[in-house]
Amino acid sequence: MRGRPREIYTTYKRASSKDRLNAQDREEGLGRLQNGIGKESGNPPWKRSLPHILVAAVSSLLFGYHLGVVNETLESISLDLGFSGNTLAEGLVVSTCLGGAFVGSLFSGWIADGVGRRRAFQLCALPMIIGASLSATTNTLGSMLIGRLFVGTGMGLGPAVAALYVAEVSPAFVRGTYGCLTQIATCLGLMGALFIGIPAKDVMGWWRVCFWVSTIPAVVLALLMEFCAESPHWLLKRGRSAEAESEFEKLLGGIYVKSAMAELPKSDRGDETDTVKFSELLHGRYSRVVFLGSGLFALQQLSGINAVFYFSSTVFRSAGVPSAVANMAVGVVNLSGSIIATILMDRLGRKAVSMGFQVIAASALLSGFEVYFSVGGILLFVLSFSLGAGPVPGLLLSEIFPGRIRAKAMAFCMAVHWVINFFVGLLFLRLLEQLGAKVLYTIFATFCLIGAFFVKRNIVETKGKTLQEIEIALLPPN
Repeated sequence: MRGRPREIYTTYKRASSKDRLNAQDREEGLGRLQNGIGKESGNPPWKRSLPHILVAAVSSLLFGYHLGVVNETLESISLDLGFSGNTLAEGLVVSTCLGGAFVGSLFSGWIADGVGRRRAFQLCALPMIIGASLSATTNTLGSMLIGRLFVGTGMGLGPAVAALYVAEVSPAFVRGTYGCLTQIATCLGLMGALFIGIPAKDVMGWWRVCFWVSTIPAVVLALLMEFCAESPHWLLKRGRSAEAESEFEKLLGGIYVKSAMAELPKSDRGDETDTVKFSELLHGRYSRVVFLGSGLFALQQLSGINAVFYFSSTVFRSAGVPSAVANMAVGVVNLSGSIIATILMDRLGRKAVSMGFQVIAASALLSGFEVYFSVGGILLFVLSFSLGAGPVPGLLLSEIFPGRIRAKAMAFCMAVHWVINFFVGLLFLRLLEQLGAKVLYTIFATFCLIGAFFVKRNIVETKGKTLQEIEIALLPPN
């Protein structure tokens, strides 16, 4: 008698993952046909996976917030903690976070593969909560730097895991759109930090409130991830095929489980006990895709975009524009571009969007040099970046990397991103002083054009393709 219920349960599970069509699936399928969507392609309902993507995007919102939280508050922090006028200490408050991000990104792949994508998000939230709390309560520079180091570790872990998660749980026909949602979340976080920080110069101790605020979305991320789907790709790699089917049913609906399982790359199948060695990323079969990913992130940072974000206040003040207005203008333009990119990504494709807007970005950088470069030029450059070079690399890399190396290859490329980001921020003002604005921005514009040619020559279009199709197109046969 004990075996009978188990047999019935097994039969039910098999039916639910392959043949069962519940009432919700019927309604969603009928709705798509009535709207003329999915008649030919049979696309699964995008509404099922959207809540999971939105929760994952909270990690990107935190990323943007912590990038901007010291922008308006650094002066107040330096006065309260007793290092006002010490430019080295002020620089450390900013750069310590970048150092932590490098460490977090370097280990993100091993963490994501070891504990899964959902647990990796929760581990990303934990150091952000600890670091922000420590920063909010500190009375010394040393404790502030430790807090920023913790926060940076979470910042480095979050974007890499978010890119992996979006690629692995999104239906192919909206993967580009969902990828841009993380960029929008980053922009909202950055704008939120700038907005919340406005009273810091007038209200004593307000900077502590700015750090406390960031703990709220971090707690929300950790809690809501308990209810989100795990990546079916990761589950299948661990040999947990029944759980992978169950998660696909949650993400896509029962009638799409069979085809989704069939489309998973062969490299994702089976109980993977062998580990990916670091040398495999640099030599042999996977070296080309890792080179492409590293090249995309390197060229993204060498475009000079973070010089704009870090020093836009200085540029705009030289043009007679108040820094608060400047920061909000850059934030609004960045957000607007990200929203437009969300609409275009699955229509024009990753390759066309990236190439076209990098050429426009180069033109923007060369548009004027009277005050470093014109106010219109900087805004056009930020807009072009947010449309192309901003959202495309993270999304594209999570698509082109094979399942076996995806997490660790993303970690390697994100580490390249943070290293170049650090040196651009460190050397920008010195190079501006020694080379002059015209030469420096011509160099940045040249890297934008190199980026466009790099994409044209090396990148395949991934719009609407399954991860298996992309892997076949890019990797040589075994």
